Amino acid sequence: MKGTQQPAPRRSRGPGRLFRLVLALVAAIGLTSTTAFALPSHEDLSPARLTLPRLAAAPMDTVAAMQPSWNLGNTLDAIPDETSWGNPPVTKALLDTIKAQGFRSVRLPVTWGGHQSATAPYTIDATWMNRVKQVVDWALADGLHVVLNVHHDSWQWIATMPTDHDNVLARFKATWAQIAAKFRDSPQSLLFESNNEPQFNNTTDAQGNQYNNELNTAFHTLVRQSGGNNATRLLVLPTLHTNAGQDFLDILAAEMKSLNDPNLVATVHYYGYWPFSVNIAGGTRFDATSQQDMTDTFTRIRNTLTSKGIPVYLGEYGLLNFPDYNHPARVELGESLKYFEQFGYEARAAGVTTALWDAFNFLNRTTMQWRDPAIIDQIKSSWTTRSGTASFDRIFLAKSSAITAQTLTLNPNGGSFRGLWQGSTMLAQGRDYTVSGNQLTLTAAALTRLAGNRAYGVNATVEARFSRGIPWKIHVTTYDRPVLSNATGNTNGVSIPTQFRGDQLATVEAKYADGSNAGPTDWTPYQEFNEAFSPDYPGSALLLTSRFVNSLRDNTQATLTFHFWSGATVTYRVTKSGSTVTGTVG
Repeated sequence: MKGTQQPAPRRSRGPGRLFRLVLALVAAIGLTSTTAFALPSHEDLSPARLTLPRLAAAPMDTVAAMQPSWNLGNTLDAIPDETSWGNPPVTKALLDTIKAQGFRSVRLPVTWGGHQSATAPYTIDATWMNRVKQVVDWALADGLHVVLNVHHDSWQWIATMPTDHDNVLARFKATWAQIAAKFRDSPQSLLFESNNEPQFNNTTDAQGNQYNNELNTAFHTLVRQSGGNNATRLLVLPTLHTNAGQDFLDILAAEMKSLNDPNLVATVHYYGYWPFSVNIAGGTRFDATSQQDMTDTFTRIRNTLTSKGIPVYLGEYGLLNFPDYNHPARVELGESLKYFEQFGYEARAAGVTTALWDAFNFLNRTTMQWRDPAIIDQIKSSWTTRSGTASFDRIFLAKSSAITAQTLTLNPNGGSFRGLWQGSTMLAQGRDYTVSGNQLTLTAAALTRLAGNRAYGVNATVEARFSRGIPWKIHVTTYDRPVLSNATGNTNGVSIPTQFRGDQLATVEAKYADGSNAGPTDWTPYQEFNEAFSPDYPGSALLLTSRFVNSLRDNTQATLTFHFWSGATVTYRVTKSGSTVTGTVG
């Protein structure tokens, strides 16, 4: 994991005349794309002269059959050891669960450096190698395709290649030589991936691309020369940073073409439009900018790679630091559901196989249960169909005001709206809601009934159902404008007593009186969620982090505007004087 990302390609020469003729014959007699053939030495193309043994599927077909895919994140790639980042040891039961949940392949990120001598001959510890093989074999035994890689080595020691070129190249080759030897007889459902998120210290993109090409080529050469099934095994090559910018895709495509090997796969990563993915600079919604970023990414991948017959395995996707069950969600649930819904559609349209990055945050590896069914249900649905959404997943009703009709905009995503339900009860169109075009309006009478005694928080949930996909949940929520109190803290942070009163925090804006931005991200007034600030709902507090308060000018008041999802805002003043920080209601 994890940064902003995207892919790259290659293309072999077009088929010769004989091959084209045989392809035409294959089409005429109705053979599948996974059926190959052998010809006698002379060019007799009559059906009686053809023998048609069944060989391996074409690379595009193989990679397509790997959809959907899942990452065993923060485990074999953890530093220094398998359980160091909080996950239990991998079991066969975990991989059985992944198979049972509908995944067809797994990516096994592995960090080798801590289990390898740092000097020549760079021997990998046999116990570690055998453990990796055990996990690979469990997955293969479940009928899963497996992608095995070199992971955090990318920044641990490979990144020093600009200043330690020969040693890094020798170690990289030695690493892959040992992996290739260990797995040379493993079935073709095992793929090798050169290097995770390639990066090189203190280099331009042009220089980084050269180093990345050099490593990809070295990887390709030594794996192919290792023999056995490695002679034709699918090899996965990344762009620099696994970035899907056009220049990165073009450079990888050119390298793949130069290798003249049909059994190559391009890989990139995608974590969305960065301000939205981490909730910074006001990127609270999956808005038109975020949507366009996703559409543009997959358009580049399709135009540069998949439309030209170059398979693409998108090795990681998700939202950065989401979900994080140790902290409040950076991205509002409904906005994240829209993201995953469109992501699945764009990937299918582009013919891209996608691997969900799961560091523990989606599947609980102790209980083998999904932590948030709404998210995983949307992800699974997106593998095959579109789902309708709406402009928001909440209707906020101010407790201090009379209830009035509320309108949301529906986005059927090619389907059709079928009505509103509360549980198994269908709401009555005309009495409970009306629809005009894509404008869905819940009546005051229906909202009054749904709000019940109007306790703060979610009073009721209704579903907008469409002709296909997952229903869109709408949470009817009672709130009043949150109330903050004065607070005192220090450079370790400030905890502001807060009555949320049914509302939730969207973002925080911070400025000085002169109009300049306050906070650690001074290029924008809207600070990063969970980095500069964080809501503590159970503790009835808003937290200003040490990173935020230490960035403040001394003895200079900063004005904070807390933006809540209801649309309410609250102004607050913060001043740092030496090691003391005071906060007052604006």
